[in-house]
Amino acid sequence: MVKLVVGVLFLGLVFQLVVSTVDIDSLNIWPMPHSVSYGHQVLYMSKDFELRTEGSKYPDASGILKDGFSRFLYVIRASHVVDGNVSDSQQSLVLQGINVLISSANDELQYGIDESYKLSIASSGDPVYAHLEAQTVYGALHGLQTFSQLCQFNFHTRLIEVRQTPWDISDQPRFPYRGLLIDTSRHYLPLPIIKKVVDSMTYTKLVDVVKRQTILPEIALIKENLSFAICLCFASGYWNFWVSSLSLTEVELTFSSLQVNVLHWHIVDSQSFPLEIPSYPNLWNGAYSIPERYTMADAAEVVRQVKPELSSNNFSFCSYAQRRGINVLAEIDVPGHAQSWGTGYPTLWPSQDCQQPLDVSNEFTFQVIDGILSDLSKVFKFKYVHLGGDEVNTRENCFDGDYLKAIFTYPQNWLTLVFRLQKQGMNASQGYEYFVLRAQEIALSHGYECINWEETFRTFGDKLKLKTVVHNWYALKILVPSNLISLFVTYQCGLEKFIGHGDMLKPCFTYWWWWPRWWCRLDVGVAAQVVAAGLRCIVSRQDKWYLDHLDNFWPEFYSYEPLTNITDPKQQELVIGGEVCMWGETVDGSDIEQTIWPRAAAAAERLWTPYEKLAKDPAQVIGRLTQFRCLLNQRGVAAAPLTGYGRDAPREPGSCYMQ
Repeated sequence: MVKLVVGVLFLGLVFQLVVSTVDIDSLNIWPMPHSVSYGHQVLYMSKDFELRTEGSKYPDASGILKDGFSRFLYVIRASHVVDGNVSDSQQSLVLQGINVLISSANDELQYGIDESYKLSIASSGDPVYAHLEAQTVYGALHGLQTFSQLCQFNFHTRLIEVRQTPWDISDQPRFPYRGLLIDTSRHYLPLPIIKKVVDSMTYTKLVDVVKRQTILPEIALIKENLSFAICLCFASGYWNFWVSSLSLTEVELTFSSLQVNVLHWHIVDSQSFPLEIPSYPNLWNGAYSIPERYTMADAAEVVRQVKPELSSNNFSFCSYAQRRGINVLAEIDVPGHAQSWGTGYPTLWPSQDCQQPLDVSNEFTFQVIDGILSDLSKVFKFKYVHLGGDEVNTRENCFDGDYLKAIFTYPQNWLTLVFRLQKQGMNASQGYEYFVLRAQEIALSHGYECINWEETFRTFGDKLKLKTVVHNWYALKILVPSNLISLFVTYQCGLEKFIGHGDMLKPCFTYWWWWPRWWCRLDVGVAAQVVAAGLRCIVSRQDKWYLDHLDNFWPEFYSYEPLTNITDPKQQELVIGGEVCMWGETVDGSDIEQTIWPRAAAAAERLWTPYEKLAKDPAQVIGRLTQFRCLLNQRGVAAAPLTGYGRDAPREPGSCYMQ
């Protein structure tokens, strides 16, 4: 009899677990929490739904929690007028409020803070209150975002309902760094647009932004995988292979709902320098126009909210982004991508005919960098600063530009720079290394730790500071034609071209007489090499997570795994997270939202949800992501349809849930 009872109980438990698993797959929560259980009861939210903090150690002197609660109420009530009334017989089913218990009194926002939370909503009580526990106020903000997705408007009762109670949710992020990059150099983004992007980030628990562009593969990776590539070529009957890559060419509300926690602000680039730098006031002469500029107070408005009673020269306050749990990472890309700097200070250019990269042989260059980082440190309090360092071709004119043009058109400029470097005992490659390492020293002197693009690691990785975080973006693809194709190259592209001299590679131009029916592809990434060397890494592979690539569809964003080819647990811990990149060549304030969302949300779940709970097939989450995309629309975020290319418009009349 005992065995029978135990057997029945065991079968009942197995059945419950199976049903729970199936149901969880259909839950409309994005991103999916770490642990979820629920019931089948319905509660009605009180019109006077209140915030309590009984037992909490967090004083909320800065109002972060109160603001978060106000935003919570706004988003659940914004779509419809709530004008229904609860009958006397249903008073016991009214959810009166939420009690938030926060263990830490500290609201400093920095990398690595505890973002976990536990949310429980009982199905009965006298009175009924939801309970939210978190170590920090920022974990509590995530809990409120999840709670908001449990609330639905009932068109019959005209009330906000919380269905499927009781709820018990325990949650924490998989990676501590979850970023979105925005680019304000290629196109200026007005301040209200940037704030709206930040707002949208909070919905998805995503928070960083960045930008870059190139098609130059990396030599070390070619060498390492050369034998495999050659084997593929022999197997297919061809001696040549093709190396190719994809060309690389508001925000706040969305961040919070996606639970992204870093906004990577790629502020300046070759095209424009829109930011005021008080130490060197002529730098923003490189802006597109006077109206397309940001004052330092504008930057402080995004990063840290200025209190009017305090001096406008001191920006150490609670911020717009901080109130939403979002760190803001500033990027000042050097020594390449900096032509706009010379508009205000021409001596930063090696010459008038060769205007980038910055002149490594000129001490004034480093004085300007020191002044910029000094000014930024008063506003951007995130522990990291991004110093770029990408796409500096040390084989060519002033490290960059067209090689033939350097030799035949401006030989005097190229020779002048080489002569300057030689006077300092350096060649061009050593000049690039010297520049990056000295810029890192300057950043460290201002209290920052440095993030650099992966080219710095590929070129002189053993020289980088141990605190360096390497930002992986490049995806090398070796495509091996297999049948019915004839391929030739306009330049001599033997193997020596790929393993020969130089730090960067010139792409070989290829012509196809017949497109292959299929080919073998070898994908190579640098992230595994970075962590094997003991350095930390952020992953943003351009063929997976670049939002300006409109042919990168949402399943690619969802499926890409940052720990690919990294199996050692200690090395996996060195991958601190990932970032989706909204480069600005083809976006401005008119189309940035629909280009970001919902594809960035797909990556957000990859970075937040435990690996074992992620869908192995993106088709399994299309219904839930569609629901979330429509929820973003209801909250005022212009998220594009899932069907079609990035930022595609709806193709025909129909329901949001069918697009």
